[in-house]
Amino acid sequence: MVCAWMLMEVFVQVDPVFDMFDQSLSELKGALAGIDAAHVHTCIAAIARARRIALYGVGREGLQIKGLAMRLYHLGLDAHVVGDMNCPPLGPDDLLICSAGPGFFSTVQALLKVAQADGASTMLVTAQHTAECSRLANFVLTVPAQTMADDQAPSTSILPMGSLYEGALYVLFEIMVLLLRQHLNIAPGAMRMRHTNLE
Repeated sequence: MVCAWMLMEVFVQVDPVFDMFDQSLSELKGALAGIDAAHVHTCIAAIARARRIALYGVGREGLQIKGLAMRLYHLGLDAHVVGDMNCPPLGPDDLLICSAGPGFFSTVQALLKVAQADGASTMLVTAQHTAECSRLANFVLTVPAQTMADDQAPSTSILPMGSLYEGALYVLFEIMVLLLRQHLNIAPGAMRMRHTNLE
């Protein structure tokens, strides 16, 4: 007689969800491995010396950008999300950080031009480093991952549309926060003290 636990073990071993997990994690690892570490450190230095920081992204990229803005605030930096009512104007010594995975969004292009016209520096995170928005930014951080610019040509990721890029952003931004914390000599407890209590 076959025991129930034996059947469960066989089911777990053959369930395709675990193969999907493995493939997704492998793809994320590959995308992160393709990032130029020197560019990461250059961007960290730019963030650390900025007086004010404004951040912008659209769609699911925008969710990752908002997560980065929150962590920068936890670090004690003057960070804001573009579009929020309390986002201040940018000028000299300030920094605009945008994400444009496919390489171009009209809103990103416009914001980069406005920020630079008023003297702020600009940073773009993208998967398409030769695209139009990249040519406008002072700093470019390339994440070589599938986005909706190339998900049909043919798709190389198990994940849909731009999910690989968006997942890589999450990990990249959290690592950048850790490096910024070291760069600025900020204790983990100081970050935690800035977390909201209105939850």
